[in-house]
Amino acid sequence: MPLIRTDNSYQTVITTFEMTPGTCQDLLDELTSAYEAFISKQPGFIAAGLHVNDAQTRIANYSQWKRREDFQAMLRSEEMRKRNRRINELCKGFEPVMYEVAGTFD
Repeated sequence: MPLIRTDNSYQTVITTFEMTPGTCQDLLDELTSAYEAFISKQPGFIAAGLHVNDAQTRIANYSQWKRREDFQAMLRSEEMRKRNRRINELCKGFEPVMYEVAGTFD
């Protein structure tokens, strides 16, 4: 489970994917497989979540890593490069962006 707190040193990555409703489930399946089989087993991985909008035209992915370098190493691996090519075929585009938690509210 992600820990969203301003006092942690984790690297947060939010990735948005844009797709058509016809490819949403295929993309979600591909992302789920990537997390279950590969990403979650990489050094520095903490947690992640996948979110789908009502129109099934966007998926938002929230992931946390111990260090920026851990996330970058996962992305640069041959396995993830291969998976990202398949993921890219299922969507109009995607963009991972690194963030620091600036505030939390209960």
